[in-house]
Amino acid sequence: MMQSHSYQHKNIAVFGLGKSGMATARQLHLGAAHVYVWDDNEGRRKAAEEEGLIVQNLAEDSWPEAEALVLSPGVPLTHPEPHPVVGLAKMAGAAVIGDVEIFLQEKKAGRIIGVTGTNGKSTTSALIYHLLTAAGKSSALGGNIGTPVMDLPELDATGCYVLELSSYQLDLTPSWQADVAILLNITPDHLDRHGDMEGYAAVKRRIFQHQDEKGIAIINIDDPLCEHIATCLAIHGEGRLVPISTRVRVAGGVSVIDGQLEDQSIGDQSWTIDISEIGSLRGRHNWQNAAAAVAAARSVGLTSDEIKSGLQSFGGLSHRMEEVGRYENVLFINDSKATNAEAAEKALTSFENIFWIAGGRQKAGGITSLAPHFDRVCEAFLIGEAMDQFASTLEGKVPYQKCANLEEAVLKAATAAHDDKGKDAVVLLSPAAASFDQFTSFEARGDMFRKAAVQWITRETT
Repeated sequence: MMQSHSYQHKNIAVFGLGKSGMATARQLHLGAAHVYVWDDNEGRRKAAEEEGLIVQNLAEDSWPEAEALVLSPGVPLTHPEPHPVVGLAKMAGAAVIGDVEIFLQEKKAGRIIGVTGTNGKSTTSALIYHLLTAAGKSSALGGNIGTPVMDLPELDATGCYVLELSSYQLDLTPSWQADVAILLNITPDHLDRHGDMEGYAAVKRRIFQHQDEKGIAIINIDDPLCEHIATCLAIHGEGRLVPISTRVRVAGGVSVIDGQLEDQSIGDQSWTIDISEIGSLRGRHNWQNAAAAVAAARSVGLTSDEIKSGLQSFGGLSHRMEEVGRYENVLFINDSKATNAEAAEKALTSFENIFWIAGGRQKAGGITSLAPHFDRVCEAFLIGEAMDQFASTLEGKVPYQKCANLEEAVLKAATAAHDDKGKDAVVLLSPAAASFDQFTSFEARGDMFRKAAVQWITRETT
């Protein structure tokens, strides 16, 4: 564990006791800091007390003269207005930071690969980690994905920390510096927390801050905002710029054109691989992720053979275009993470002959933006609160059935797909809606889909 000693015998406050907040408070406490904590959740406060932490309402009680406030990424720092606890901390002269800042103060060895972007950062981070571990390299994966940074193991000088970073985390890490920094894309998101697109893009650009001549900046030049940042880095930045693209071949970078990945990132050592048949990397958005991951892996010393082997063995992430089974001509894909139309579009453009399970709690705009891709859908099976609205959008364009629940939708979709003999068909859960009308999370929804798919396959094979 990344035990913290930089605040030994000093006061430090932690506001927000989710996974990352609690991990940070615990490691600070073990490092002999005087840790004051608060969370609005009574259960979390009780758990903190049981671990010997000082529970105090930091937003209302007198400020504990702490040297720093470790703020949960979910708490507003600047927009739409700072949380009251931020104002109290600044009035007292305390630094307002996040858990990644504490991590950087404690890290003794190992390189850092930082990944950010509006979309794709989890898959890219997981793929980089997979490439490293498959090649036998010492590595750890954490941050916005999986393990909190303060629960990561201490690595030696040969190791690599792969950290997924949200804009909120970057905003709370003033000393951030990565050996390898990746920016995938910037599209409108979290504008309520950053004011406008200019503010949001400025925070994302911080992934490259403090890089020196040894630093590697990997950036997607297909994205207009990212391309502008790449141009600025090429003129004013230090270190090496590695462009990636899924539209054009890039000298000194990595491209994936129609599934053909070409790596020109290291001098004259270019090589290619066809990733179009790797199920976990379907679609242009995943080609972008693969390009970034390959560029990162090459920059820390992996060979082309190690990378080829790792790409082919990558299983993907659960609930993100996850293959959960196949029977004869029917492939089952769990894309439960697609909780809006923009996310579902990536799945719809990655397959044909789709038997589409959609619905849940509708997001703004519904599925009207997906109309250009309806010709890929053989039939839709609708669930949840959005059933009637989605049916109205599909009327006259795509045949559909309304289903009482997800299990019924899987049964009907699988049967219809299997009856379409002679054609490869896909039963696709890509709901384009939130899960909270029928499930506690998109993970629970995806788990139910997986269970129902396996049950149908088992029934057909016995």
